[in-house]
Amino acid sequence: MTRINLLPWREELRQEKQKQFITLLVLTALLAAAIVGLIHFQMNSKIDYQNGRNSFLKKEISKLDNEIKEIAELQKVRKSLIERMDIIQDLQSSRPSIVHLFTELVTTVPNGVFLQTLEQKGDTLIITGEAESNARVSSYMRNLSNSEWLSDPNLEIIEIKDKKVTRISSFTLTIKQKSPNSNNNEDDKVGGAK
Repeated sequence: MTRINLLPWREELRQEKQKQFITLLVLTALLAAAIVGLIHFQMNSKIDYQNGRNSFLKKEISKLDNEIKEIAELQKVRKSLIERMDIIQDLQSSRPSIVHLFTELVTTVPNGVFLQTLEQKGDTLIITGEAESNARVSSYMRNLSNSEWLSDPNLEIIEIKDKKVTRISSFTLTIKQKSPNSNNNEDDKVGGAK
């Protein structure tokens, strides 16, 4: 029987398999490293993309905050302008009434009555003056009652300073200022309500 030595062949086969194993191990390690690198690269790109979106949102939020501040300032300016317009409109509407007030004060003063001071508080006028007699003060009050721009005269004080020589009466009275147009408008409103 012939003897065949199989040991070298087995040894070569074992070395061949070991070379294949090491090659596969290196290829697997390289493939695993490539996969880990690819995943790492992809995650970094996603993180960079999200950071870019976040920074864009922060910029837009800061722009909106600045716009909100500008809107608040514009609203303050608008409110201030509206208040000024209201004041100007009030002044414009009351302008003729001042002229009428002084005209009425001049036309209602009878002879022998001298006005010294005129003070206005809202729509109430406080007048102080002197008259030659109490009858002249009464006449003045009747004239004020008949006025279209003045109403409700009320005598606060009347006194005679020098009873022996001049007999001048010093007086203080209050009057309400009114506008004839406002009374007509109120009458129309009342008439409309009926």
